[in-house]
Amino acid sequence: MEFEMTLLLAFAPFIAFVVIERLVSVPAGLTAGAIVAAALLVRDVATPGRHIKLLEIGTVLLFGALTVYALTNDVRWSIAAVRLRVDAGLMLIVLASIALRQPFTLQYARETVGREHWGSTDFVHINYVISAAWAVAFAALVLADIAMAYVPALPHSTGVIATVVALIAAVKFTAWYPEQRAATRT
Repeated sequence: MEFEMTLLLAFAPFIAFVVIERLVSVPAGLTAGAIVAAALLVRDVATPGRHIKLLEIGTVLLFGALTVYALTNDVRWSIAAVRLRVDAGLMLIVLASIALRQPFTLQYARETVGREHWGSTDFVHINYVISAAWAVAFAALVLADIAMAYVPALPHSTGVIATVVALIAAVKFTAWYPEQRAATRT
């Protein structure tokens, strides 16, 4: 459970973005995401036993770049269009972590298990699978964002439902898969 909570905290910049862009504006939401992402990065630098993570670096860069672009250009992104950019960026970060042979969940999992497990092929495999599941969830978000941005006749609830289902599925899979894997090993 600690692993899942730590992983969910990593998505706090995205939650801040969604809430603030809804309540204030897209540039304000992007700025909030950048600030929360930077705060998480600083927390990891300042806290003994914590390490900077690829997801957090990518999130700071993603929100920072989108914020600068939105504030220095006269952009008129719809909420769906900006979410498409954010969700696509997040999906690319996750896919890059897998391609770099450092699945993003591995860095979070290492903070919640003993060092003796880190080199285990099963531990690494579990993190590849969980990271891939999150990539699939973010791909679903991107598809929902595309539909919402380019098919305006779709009800807004369609995108919201697709997003909620994809994220809940990823969270539940993250909790279920390691336990399932352990049960099949015994």
